[in-house]
Amino acid sequence: MRDRGFKVIEFHDAAYGYGGRELLSQINVSLAPGSFHFLTGPSGAGKTTFLKLCYHELQATAGRVSLLGKDSRSLDRDDVAMLRRKIGVVHQDCQFLDHLSVWENISLPLTVSGRPIVESDLADLIAWVGLSDHANALPPEMSGGERQRAALARAIIMSPDVIIADEPTGNVDWEMSLRLLQLLVELNRMGKTVVIATHDMHLIRQAKSQVNARVLRIADRRIHQAGADL
Repeated sequence: MRDRGFKVIEFHDAAYGYGGRELLSQINVSLAPGSFHFLTGPSGAGKTTFLKLCYHELQATAGRVSLLGKDSRSLDRDDVAMLRRKIGVVHQDCQFLDHLSVWENISLPLTVSGRPIVESDLADLIAWVGLSDHANALPPEMSGGERQRAALARAIIMSPDVIIADEPTGNVDWEMSLRLLQLLVELNRMGKTVVIATHDMHLIRQAKSQVNARVLRIADRRIHQAGADL
């Protein structure tokens, strides 16, 4: 069993910069198992950079980042492969292979990792995100909201411990935003750690009655705990 002090992601005086420009500085943040966090800040503040540090797309240029209990600087190829299974990511632009069906795109992580595809489980997952009627559709045939739900299904197909979503509601209407939020809340209730980058304060307020969330706000290259629990 993990001890109560275990954190899935920890930043210790971490920073990230390139070309002589520092984007994030002196970041000290800990994300506990099963926690729910919103990440806010103006465009260009570094939200996506922070998220990339959380799933090892980027490496801190100073300080230390621990991912699932391991120093990210010490991760070898096998560690990174395991990390990709434990941290699911919903990207803002949610790209797909347009020649593959929704079913095939969602199951792609299983195919790439050599894991068997249990068709009944995959069908249940597709139904959970409300895409049963679109399972055989191609990505260009889907709306923005349908693509986002497919991206969420693909991100969790490997049963990750952490789900990271970068502006998942940025290109959809309010009704679809609420639907996506509800799916993420349900995942959190299953014990998953959830981190959502968003500039939509209405979405954060809507979450108030559903989940015990905290807001992290990026300002002046640093992350601030933006107040009490929502």
